Amino acid sequence: MLFGEHGRPVKSASRPLKQYYPDNGWVEHDAEEIWRATLACCRQVLKGIPVSKVAAIGVTNQRETTLIWDKKTGKPLHKAIVWQDRRTAERCAALEAKGWGKKIAAKTGLLLDPYFSATKLEWLLKHVKGAREKAARGEVLFGTMDCWMIWKLTGGRVHASDVSNASRTMLLNLKTLDWDRELLRLFGVPRAMLPDVRDSAGDFGSAEKKLFGAAIPILGVAGDQQAASIGQACFAPGDVKSTYGTGCFVLVNTADKITHSRNRLLSTALYRRGKTKQYAVEGSIFIAGAVVQWLRDALAIIPTAPASEAEAKRAKPSEGLYFVPAFTGLGAPYWNPNARGAILGLTRDSGRAEIIRAALDAVCYQTRDLLDAMAQDMRHAGLKRLTRLKMDGGMVANNWFCQRLADITGLAVERPVVTETTALGAAYLAGLGAGIFKDTKAIARHWALDRRFTPRMKKAERDRLYKGWRAAVARVL
Repeated sequence: MLFGEHGRPVKSASRPLKQYYPDNGWVEHDAEEIWRATLACCRQVLKGIPVSKVAAIGVTNQRETTLIWDKKTGKPLHKAIVWQDRRTAERCAALEAKGWGKKIAAKTGLLLDPYFSATKLEWLLKHVKGAREKAARGEVLFGTMDCWMIWKLTGGRVHASDVSNASRTMLLNLKTLDWDRELLRLFGVPRAMLPDVRDSAGDFGSAEKKLFGAAIPILGVAGDQQAASIGQACFAPGDVKSTYGTGCFVLVNTADKITHSRNRLLSTALYRRGKTKQYAVEGSIFIAGAVVQWLRDALAIIPTAPASEAEAKRAKPSEGLYFVPAFTGLGAPYWNPNARGAILGLTRDSGRAEIIRAALDAVCYQTRDLLDAMAQDMRHAGLKRLTRLKMDGGMVANNWFCQRLADITGLAVERPVVTETTALGAAYLAGLGAGIFKDTKAIARHWALDRRFTPRMKKAERDRLYKGWRAAVARVL
């Protein structure tokens, strides 16, 4: 996406990427395909635009997706293991049984789960022939997808990541914002294969001239959910946003304080710029927009994702019908990698429309799971009460879903004019690095409201429906 200096999209291009499922619960991507597609999209966006007018590049990415590649040839040694992948669930359970869970949470702010990069990287070093030996000699590099993109853009000159992405590897000490030696030993990761950890708005080198016709500096990098928070101008303590893409991710700004959750949420680095460090508490739902994709692709009961809105509107009220989309386990606050999906409460009246609405309801209920846990953590930390939720991502084009979200959570839900806030946040960081924006206050002035959805449902009804959801989840667990 190409953005103007006022934070409005100028041009965009996209291409679908293939996902690979080599085994039950395993999810992989082809890193070379991602690079080729990204390069093609960049060139498509820049067509007819003088490259001299492009101030900087910002990079944002799926955070925990894990890749290793040969330092000399630049070739990946294996497909990238995606954040959703659950192949290391047994390893995580074994470490938990040995008492590592509390120590890892204290150091990294994360729970011991296959979601994060550390056990994925450990798996690659163990199962890719010769990888561990080559890594020990400094011949193999590790990176999340931001790191891979920067490496490719700079022609292998820069091997670096930012604090937000590094904080999701389960190898970074959240207090020092540097790699933790004890955890590197635990997972058998040589320090030499890890990237430099840099500011989110900082110097990551320049894209090679041959790629776009001129060298363009890379000045902003952030993981997708942190980037979305920046795109939503969540700069004050207590500001909260929820992004609805493949999964759903709710982040609340906790300023410069590391707030350790009492409700199995995550503490994470939001961004760093110079001496300014910002942290967040995050809740992660693995399946949000992915359940709509499943209805479209696997069941073929809707032709397109947007068609779910009309179906939900015409659905009959379905007492006790709940869809728990635990296709790859359940994320926060349950953290059960072995849970599997279920549709509960089916009757003879249940049809296509009712199942589609139950799927959309599930995303709303899961969001409430996170917000209720988050509210408790914020009270313990002395932060202000949640009163509104900024939302973004592909699902928020669905007005029925937005209103339902307000009704189920009991919060005012705000949809911005620019809903591609992840890309916008990366652009803002690059703009900070390039001096286009003086500070975060200058960025916040560009945030604009498209529509506000306020709760219409009575509290008693909301709580009754939510009680049924919790019972459905209990049966899955």
